[in-house]
Amino acid sequence: MPTIRDITQPLEAWAPPGSAQDYDNVGLQVGDAGRDIDRALIALDCTPQVLDEALEIGAQLIISHHPLIFRRLSSVTADGFVSNLALRLAESKIALYSIHTNLDATPGGVSFALAEQLGLTGIDLLDGFDESMLKLVTFVPDDTFEDVRSALAEAGAGRIGDYDACAFASDGTGYFQPGDAADPHIGTAGGDLQSVAERRIEAQVERWNLRRVLSALHDAHPYEEVAYDVYPLQGKTLQAGLGAVGTLDHPLAMPDFLARVQSRLDAGSLRWAGDPDATVERVAVCGGAGSDFIRTARGAGADAYVTSDITYHQFFDVLDNDGTPKMAVIDAGHYETEAITEQLLRDYLAERFPDVSFERTRHRTSPMRTFTGAEQSLST
Repeated sequence: MPTIRDITQPLEAWAPPGSAQDYDNVGLQVGDAGRDIDRALIALDCTPQVLDEALEIGAQLIISHHPLIFRRLSSVTADGFVSNLALRLAESKIALYSIHTNLDATPGGVSFALAEQLGLTGIDLLDGFDESMLKLVTFVPDDTFEDVRSALAEAGAGRIGDYDACAFASDGTGYFQPGDAADPHIGTAGGDLQSVAERRIEAQVERWNLRRVLSALHDAHPYEEVAYDVYPLQGKTLQAGLGAVGTLDHPLAMPDFLARVQSRLDAGSLRWAGDPDATVERVAVCGGAGSDFIRTARGAGADAYVTSDITYHQFFDVLDNDGTPKMAVIDAGHYETEAITEQLLRDYLAERFPDVSFERTRHRTSPMRTFTGAEQSLST
């Protein structure tokens, strides 16, 4: 059977933990990474009901989108929702792994799944990350250049858009004099100054992938002491970002588009601002709290933007100077815009680990409910 570590390795290759937002807390939150598993339960949130379900089905692991432990706990006791649930997980020997804003940030992640759920095609990132790219420069003797270059590429260096293994090389001469305690690849300890035909290689690296690339560099490079430089690059990268934007297969009148959003997301109600008579074709989305990207969606030419957690004053951001709506913004609910994450994770893992049972929780984990009328039963 695979271990929890085995299960999480492809997840972290797809959505590197280093690409998570600074405030986030992703990864293994409770449990032993070396434990074997044959059944896992996937939920948007870890709740007491989800833990009870995991116990019922014999799951050894819960994978949640939202971390249970956002902030450092001063104690793990039966007092308090988070502390009590962490204690129950540990006592039940059920591990908890959370993959949150790093899954939001990766192409093909949460917002891409939301876009597909709404019927969008031609999906791209809405906004890439600023200043998250680095330039790695190192110097390699001619006879091992290809070994080092390919090792860097295999570790993920040199990804630019739809291209992999991008690099630039130039020829030069390296100089060094081995010290008495050195173990040089060329020359002898305490020997004379050496001059070596070397090639300079440079490649872009995402900041969250730098450690892995440097490890590959040291493993492949023949020198005892590897010389390298790392420079920050300005501008955006589209290797990771937030939100997604795409196009409907055919334009929809605003009422029809709102009905589609409500139906496909199973939203009890929608809060929205915009022109009721507008036509929607280009749509931007951001699963979860995406109110910061309203103006970005406008700049991307979206006719409508679907997200959640929008405040009253942020609805004004869709208005032109004269108060005319230039885009529709739709708050469909935090849970509703991210619930598809459960199926996204299940499909991804089931394909890679066919001998492990990955089950999606049967519980709606959001504590929020929508009341639409006095005749509605409060039990639903």
